Amino acid sequence: MAYEAAGAAPAYPPHPSPPVTARTGHRPPTPPTGREALLEEVWQRLWQDGGLLVHGPRGIGKSVLLGALTARAVDGGATVLRCSPAADDTPLPYVGVIDLFARVPQDVLESLPSGPRTALRTALLRGHGPVGPYGGLAVRVAVLEALRLLARRAPVVLLVDGVQWLDEPSAQVLAFAARRLEGADVRIAASERVAEGGRPARTHCCPPGTAEVAVPPLGDDDMALLLLASGVTLPPSALRAVLHAAAGNPLYALALGREALRTGPPSLSDGFLPVPGDLRALVLDRVRTLPEPVQDVLLMAAAATRPTLTLLRSAAGTGPTATALDAAERLGVVACDASGAVRFGHPLLPVALCADASGPARRRAHALLAAAAGEPVAAARHLALAHPQEDESVALAVMTAAHTARERGDAATAAELAVLAALRTPERTEPRDQRLLYAAGFACDAGHREESERIAQRVLDGSASASGRVGARLVLLRNAGQALRDKAGLITDGLREAAGDRALEAKLYDWAALRGLLCGELPQAAEHALLAAARAADVGDTGTEVDALSTLARVRALAGEPAAAEAALDRALTRADHGPQSWGIQRMRAILTLDSDRVGHARAQVTALLDATGGAADVEQDVASLVALTRVQVRAGECREALRTAAHCTRVVADAGLRSAPALYAAALAETFGGSADDACRLAVDAVAASEADGDRLFLLRALAVLGQAALFAGDRRRAARSVESLRRALEVGDAMGAADPPLLCWHADLAEALVTAGETDAAAAVLVRARARMTGPVPGSVLAALERSEGLREAAAGRAKEGAVLLRSSVQRLRGLELPVELVRTLTALGAVERRARHRTAARTALTEALDLAERTGATPLAERAADELARVDAVVRGATSPASLTPAEARVAELVRGGATNREVAAELFISVKTVEGTLSRLYRKFGVRSRTELAHVMGSAAP
Repeated sequence: MAYEAAGAAPAYPPHPSPPVTARTGHRPPTPPTGREALLEEVWQRLWQDGGLLVHGPRGIGKSVLLGALTARAVDGGATVLRCSPAADDTPLPYVGVIDLFARVPQDVLESLPSGPRTALRTALLRGHGPVGPYGGLAVRVAVLEALRLLARRAPVVLLVDGVQWLDEPSAQVLAFAARRLEGADVRIAASERVAEGGRPARTHCCPPGTAEVAVPPLGDDDMALLLLASGVTLPPSALRAVLHAAAGNPLYALALGREALRTGPPSLSDGFLPVPGDLRALVLDRVRTLPEPVQDVLLMAAAATRPTLTLLRSAAGTGPTATALDAAERLGVVACDASGAVRFGHPLLPVALCADASGPARRRAHALLAAAAGEPVAAARHLALAHPQEDESVALAVMTAAHTARERGDAATAAELAVLAALRTPERTEPRDQRLLYAAGFACDAGHREESERIAQRVLDGSASASGRVGARLVLLRNAGQALRDKAGLITDGLREAAGDRALEAKLYDWAALRGLLCGELPQAAEHALLAAARAADVGDTGTEVDALSTLARVRALAGEPAAAEAALDRALTRADHGPQSWGIQRMRAILTLDSDRVGHARAQVTALLDATGGAADVEQDVASLVALTRVQVRAGECREALRTAAHCTRVVADAGLRSAPALYAAALAETFGGSADDACRLAVDAVAASEADGDRLFLLRALAVLGQAALFAGDRRRAARSVESLRRALEVGDAMGAADPPLLCWHADLAEALVTAGETDAAAAVLVRARARMTGPVPGSVLAALERSEGLREAAAGRAKEGAVLLRSSVQRLRGLELPVELVRTLTALGAVERRARHRTAARTALTEALDLAERTGATPLAERAADELARVDAVVRGATSPASLTPAEARVAELVRGGATNREVAAELFISVKTVEGTLSRLYRKFGVRSRTELAHVMGSAAP
């Protein structure tokens, strides 16, 4: 119960976040984690619909949500009357009304007519009076009148948290008042506990038209934040297990997380997550009423990774299985679908069943499942869990299954099985170290880097074998991802221990080459790549040889030696198989193809690579391929697809719990060409920071370049200065690395364009001279076109518009022969701007119209906005001077849809453009026709139509 008085009634709903309220002098409370949008929704619906009923299962967060709603209402100046009935309160008459009215001011009660006042005081146990035959009606009338009196002072919120336990007399009073409060500033908010997926039953206690809102499960990210805020910090494997079992229920997550923190992470030897006793009692209350043979079958279903009728019948027998499942289905514990899969009503149920069973019972269930499972990976897992002691035959069988799982692309299961195999291998033996290293490698493949590092470090600290310790260092290098700058010690220490072992030396030199590439030490990287390839060839390690040659190709390409890069790739291809060994080579070849302007071929190569890898690649491989595809799609003018690819890349990284500079770069690149400049700059800044933290100069170079491009595309002097700063730094990093590949020359052109925008034409000329001097050998047409574009803009800015236009037209013609529509948009827009300033309106309109149409077709939103702005300047006229016939095709399509009543969002969806582009087009149309609204535009268009 809570009551708060207020002064003058505010206008409702109040501002979502008033800075400081005059009454309380503090800021409104922070919304519950992950419930910000939901709180906003229920707040709005409470005041719009007059009533609110939130519902959901136990622990989903209904009370927390209503608590936040109460705090917000009180902070806004409302009167809040609250009750929170419990199960024991249900038989007690009027206890809900007693709680609601506990602190209603006495003067309000005294203002009631004597009959209703006496009845209400009696119901509230504050007096003794004759109730009479109409006592129940008198109480209801008294409550209704008291609420109306309170509402004259301030808005009133009646809040019932747990309406399922509200006593019947109080429920009747509330229902009576709810139907008669129309016109009074009174709102009713309630919560009701329902089963998973159920519907509320006590809606009669709320006003007609009450909004019913189901409280959804929290997302995993929000659940992880909630646990962290509550002081529950778990290893990644334990956190994943908790999040899976809780399935978005905050109460379950906190209980499981605190228990895991208290007892330690779940043991792979036991194969189950610890569940506190009170939570087990809560979720298993119905299961514990079932006969023991039924519970045994349910335990087997819980222990199975994917329980099916076939599996359970084979393990437990047809009769017991049918009996158990019938009984469990009647209680809503499990359900069987048409395919024969057995599904529990909530993911916590099987976890609780396993935690509640004794050790012997769990091992017996796993033994029966191991004998019944026809699938080798599942059978091996059950075999290991049925035999937790050291047993080499069990360990060998489980390790074989781990390799099978990895070959299928399930690296996480492979890691789990490898650890189980290692724990069943006798201690202090070489096979145990090898199996732990396999487990660490598989965990790294799955993106579970913390677990991988923990296992590898255990081997490094405890192995008696030099090869085991070197193997651990190799896994730790893999776990570093792009952050190899500070890992030189792992390589040098490994080379010292591996001295004379050419196979291990090859692997370490391969890592030294990759580290040199990422750190910008290109000569050293090339030297180490050659050493790695030679030693790998000596011992027949084709995988390492291919990796080293692929790294060598990247080094040669970055140094501006495409022929040498192609030669290294050709040599690698002759050594590689057609499986995973060739994936890196195919990706590198696609990038070289892209840099040589053969965009269609590059797209086909990357697409074929992604099709070939399927789900078998590790996280690093997936990210590298998705980054390459994003680059290809941007250059191919598939900007919408690039945004989707970058978003997929971001999800892959997020699902693995990683922070990846390449993924951030891909997201920034896609936003730069297909999204918003603000989002692109934010992502690019993050990519720069991540690259700097990793010491990764290769992606620092790219991140700085895309940051410069994002600022450049905004087209104003303020952002041009930021573009100049970022691009200058990118070129400085490239110079320090000795980089000279085609993208670097294009970034010279971008820097020159940014300098022209900033008014520094002399500096732009110097940049262009330096770029021309760096050109050696065959130069891709895209580079020449980019330099011509910048030179044309510089000439025009220096007062030589004619010469500038000539250069820009040459750039346009060069680009028309290439598959680079986005670059063509940039050059057409530049040409149109120069022609407009020279007052060549027809030429300007022609170039800009083509640029705008092409930008809209390719989804290059920022470039479309620039072209549209330039076109609006060309076509700026007084009212009445424009006719529909003079509109560009894009403007005409937008105008017709708006005239037909389409909203901006509907227009954007129909024309496959962004809402921002629609808004920009409407602004131009308003200026052209001299109107101020959609209505006026539709009228003018209608009047001008034939």
